[in-house]
Amino acid sequence: MIQREEAWALLKDHVKSERLLKHCLAVEAGMVTYAIINGEDRDRWAAIGLLHDVDYEAYPEEHPLKSIDILKAENYDDQFIKSIQGHAADGVPRDTLEAKVLYACDEMCGFMVACALVRDPRGFEDMQVKSVKKKFKDKAFARAISRENAEAAVLEMGLTLDEHIENLIVGMGKRELELNTTGASLL
Repeated sequence: MIQREEAWALLKDHVKSERLLKHCLAVEAGMVTYAIINGEDRDRWAAIGLLHDVDYEAYPEEHPLKSIDILKAENYDDQFIKSIQGHAADGVPRDTLEAKVLYACDEMCGFMVACALVRDPRGFEDMQVKSVKKKFKDKAFARAISRENAEAAVLEMGLTLDEHIENLIVGMGKRELELNTTGASLL
Protein backbone atom coordinates (compact mmCIF):
# COMPACT_ATOMS: atom_id res chain seq x y z
CA MET A 1 0.00 0.00 0.00
CA ILE A 2 1.31 3.42 -0.97
CA GLN A 3 1.65 5.96 1.80
CA ARG A 4 1.50 9.67 1.06
CA GLU A 5 4.02 10.55 3.77
CA GLU A 6 6.59 8.13 2.35
CA ALA A 7 6.17 9.73 -1.08
CA TRP A 8 6.63 13.20 0.45
CA ALA A 9 9.82 12.07 2.20
CA LEU A 10 11.16 10.58 -1.04
CA LEU A 11 10.37 13.78 -2.93
CA LYS A 12 12.19 15.87 -0.33
CA ASP A 13 15.22 13.56 -0.63
CA HIS A 14 15.46 14.39 -4.34
CA VAL A 15 14.05 17.94 -4.59
CA LYS A 16 15.37 20.93 -2.67
CA SER A 17 13.81 23.76 -4.70
CA GLU A 18 10.91 25.31 -2.80
CA ARG A 19 9.28 26.25 -6.08
CA LEU A 20 9.38 22.68 -7.39
CA LEU A 21 8.16 21.30 -4.06
CA LYS A 22 5.19 23.68 -4.19
CA HIS A 23 4.47 22.64 -7.78
CA CYS A 24 4.42 18.99 -6.70
CA LEU A 25 2.09 19.86 -3.82
CA ALA A 26 -0.21 21.66 -6.26
CA VAL A 27 -0.31 18.65 -8.60
CA GLU A 28 -0.92 16.44 -5.57
CA ALA A 29 -3.94 18.61 -4.72
CA GLY A 30 -5.29 18.16 -8.23
CA MET A 31 -4.72 14.41 -8.17
CA VAL A 32 -6.43 14.03 -4.78
CA THR A 33 -9.37 16.07 -6.05
CA TYR A 34 -9.86 13.62 -8.90
CA ALA A 35 -9.21 10.56 -6.72
CA ILE A 36 -12.13 11.67 -4.56
CA ILE A 37 -14.36 12.47 -7.56
CA ASN A 38 -13.64 9.07 -9.13
CA GLY A 39 -13.58 6.97 -5.96
CA GLU A 40 -9.91 6.06 -6.41
CA ASP A 41 -7.13 5.43 -3.87
CA ARG A 42 -6.40 8.89 -2.45
CA ASP A 43 -2.91 8.03 -1.14
CA ARG A 44 -1.82 6.43 -4.42
CA TRP A 45 -3.01 9.40 -6.46
CA ALA A 46 -1.46 11.84 -3.98
CA ALA A 47 1.88 10.01 -4.32
CA ILE A 48 1.67 10.16 -8.12
CA GLY A 49 1.11 13.91 -7.93
CA LEU A 50 3.95 14.40 -5.48
CA LEU A 51 6.48 12.23 -7.30
CA HIS A 52 5.75 13.16 -10.93
CA ASP A 53 8.81 15.46 -11.02
CA VAL A 54 11.03 13.54 -8.56
CA ASP A 55 13.88 13.47 -11.09
CA TYR A 56 13.43 16.94 -12.60
CA GLU A 57 15.78 18.94 -10.37
CA ALA A 58 18.77 16.61 -10.75
CA TYR A 59 18.11 15.46 -14.33
CA PRO A 60 16.06 18.10 -16.20
CA GLU A 61 17.29 16.94 -19.60
CA GLU A 62 16.44 13.30 -18.88
CA HIS A 63 13.10 13.94 -17.13
CA PRO A 64 11.00 11.79 -16.63
CA LEU A 65 13.21 8.84 -17.58
CA LYS A 66 15.41 9.02 -14.49
CA SER A 67 12.33 8.67 -12.29
CA ILE A 68 12.09 5.02 -13.36
CA ASP A 69 15.21 4.07 -11.39
CA ILE A 70 14.28 6.23 -8.40
CA LEU A 71 10.77 4.79 -8.17
CA LYS A 72 11.76 1.17 -8.85
CA ALA A 73 14.33 1.39 -6.05
CA GLU A 74 11.45 2.33 -3.73
CA ASN A 75 9.27 -0.55 -5.00
CA TYR A 76 6.63 1.52 -6.76
CA ASP A 77 4.63 -0.63 -9.16
CA ASP A 78 5.00 -0.54 -12.94
CA GLN A 79 1.64 1.17 -13.55
CA PHE A 80 2.51 3.91 -11.04
CA ILE A 81 5.78 4.51 -12.88
CA LYS A 82 4.10 4.37 -16.29
CA SER A 83 1.56 6.98 -15.18
CA ILE A 84 4.39 9.30 -14.21
CA GLN A 85 6.23 8.60 -17.47
CA GLY A 86 3.10 9.46 -19.44
CA HIS A 87 2.94 13.03 -18.20
CA ALA A 88 6.15 14.01 -20.00
CA ALA A 89 7.68 11.17 -22.03
CA ASP A 90 6.93 10.92 -25.72
CA GLY A 91 5.40 7.65 -26.79
CA VAL A 92 4.22 6.49 -23.37
CA PRO A 93 0.49 5.91 -23.64
CA ARG A 94 -1.79 7.36 -21.00
CA ASP A 95 -4.11 4.36 -20.88
CA THR A 96 -5.34 4.63 -17.30
CA LEU A 97 -7.41 7.28 -15.59
CA GLU A 98 -4.57 8.10 -13.17
CA ALA A 99 -2.21 8.75 -16.09
CA LYS A 100 -4.75 10.96 -17.88
CA VAL A 101 -5.49 12.92 -14.74
CA LEU A 102 -1.79 13.49 -14.01
CA TYR A 103 -1.27 14.80 -17.53
CA ALA A 104 -4.27 17.13 -17.16
CA CYS A 105 -3.26 18.33 -13.70
CA ASP A 106 0.44 18.98 -14.31
CA GLU A 107 0.28 22.12 -16.42
CA MET A 108 -3.15 23.26 -15.30
CA CYS A 109 -2.26 23.17 -11.59
CA GLY A 110 0.74 25.37 -12.40
CA PHE A 111 -1.57 27.74 -14.22
CA MET A 112 -4.04 27.76 -11.33
CA VAL A 113 -1.25 28.66 -8.90
CA ALA A 114 -0.25 31.56 -11.16
CA CYS A 115 -3.86 32.76 -11.14
CA ALA A 116 -4.03 32.50 -7.35
CA LEU A 117 -0.74 34.39 -6.91
CA VAL A 118 -2.01 37.44 -8.79
CA ARG A 119 -5.04 37.48 -6.49
CA ASP A 120 -2.84 37.74 -3.38
CA PRO A 121 -3.87 37.66 -0.57
CA ARG A 122 -7.15 36.01 -1.65
CA GLY A 123 -5.46 33.13 -3.49
CA PHE A 124 -8.08 30.53 -4.38
CA GLU A 125 -10.78 32.14 -2.23
CA ASP A 126 -13.79 33.08 -4.38
CA MET A 127 -11.85 32.33 -7.57
CA GLN A 128 -14.20 32.09 -10.56
CA VAL A 129 -13.98 29.88 -13.65
CA LYS A 130 -14.58 32.87 -15.93
CA SER A 131 -11.64 34.82 -14.48
CA VAL A 132 -9.33 31.80 -14.89
CA LYS A 133 -10.51 31.34 -18.47
CA LYS A 134 -9.84 35.01 -19.20
CA LYS A 135 -6.26 34.55 -17.99
CA PHE A 136 -6.03 31.30 -19.98
CA LYS A 137 -6.83 33.22 -23.18
CA ASP A 138 -4.09 35.78 -22.40
CA LYS A 139 -1.01 34.15 -23.95
CA ALA A 140 1.28 36.58 -22.12
CA PHE A 141 0.06 35.38 -18.72
CA ALA A 142 2.00 32.35 -17.45
CA ARG A 143 3.37 31.97 -20.96
CA ALA A 144 5.36 28.81 -20.12
CA ILE A 145 2.07 26.91 -19.76
CA SER A 146 1.08 25.26 -23.03
CA ARG A 147 -2.58 26.04 -23.56
CA GLU A 148 -2.75 23.44 -26.33
CA ASN A 149 -1.39 20.66 -24.10
CA ALA A 150 -3.66 21.70 -21.23
CA GLU A 151 -6.76 21.64 -23.44
CA ALA A 152 -5.81 18.33 -25.07
CA ALA A 153 -5.22 16.77 -21.65
CA VAL A 154 -8.66 17.81 -20.41
CA LEU A 155 -10.25 16.26 -23.49
CA GLU A 156 -8.38 13.00 -22.78
CA MET A 157 -10.12 12.94 -19.40
CA GLY A 158 -13.49 13.49 -21.05
CA LEU A 159 -14.15 16.84 -19.35
CA THR A 160 -14.60 20.39 -20.51
CA LEU A 161 -12.04 23.02 -19.59
CA ASP A 162 -14.69 24.72 -17.42
CA GLU A 163 -15.31 21.51 -15.46
CA HIS A 164 -11.60 20.94 -14.94
CA ILE A 165 -11.01 24.51 -13.77
CA GLU A 166 -13.95 24.31 -11.35
CA ASN A 167 -12.71 21.01 -9.91
CA LEU A 168 -9.23 22.45 -9.42
CA ILE A 169 -10.50 25.67 -7.83
CA VAL A 170 -12.38 23.63 -5.23
CA GLY A 171 -9.70 21.00 -4.64
CA MET A 172 -6.68 23.27 -4.65
CA GLY A 173 -8.48 25.85 -2.51
CA LYS A 174 -9.30 23.19 0.07
CA ARG A 175 -5.73 21.88 0.07
CA GLU A 176 -4.34 25.41 0.44
CA LEU A 177 -6.44 25.91 3.58
CA GLU A 178 -5.21 22.57 4.98
CA LEU A 179 -1.57 23.42 4.26
CA ASN A 180 -1.93 26.87 5.79
CA THR A 181 -2.72 25.28 9.16
CA THR A 182 0.74 23.67 9.07
CA GLY A 183 2.60 26.78 7.90
CA ALA A 184 2.90 25.48 4.32
CA SER A 185 1.33 26.68 1.07
CA LEU A 186 0.81 25.88 -2.59
CA LEU A 187 1.60 29.54 -3.33
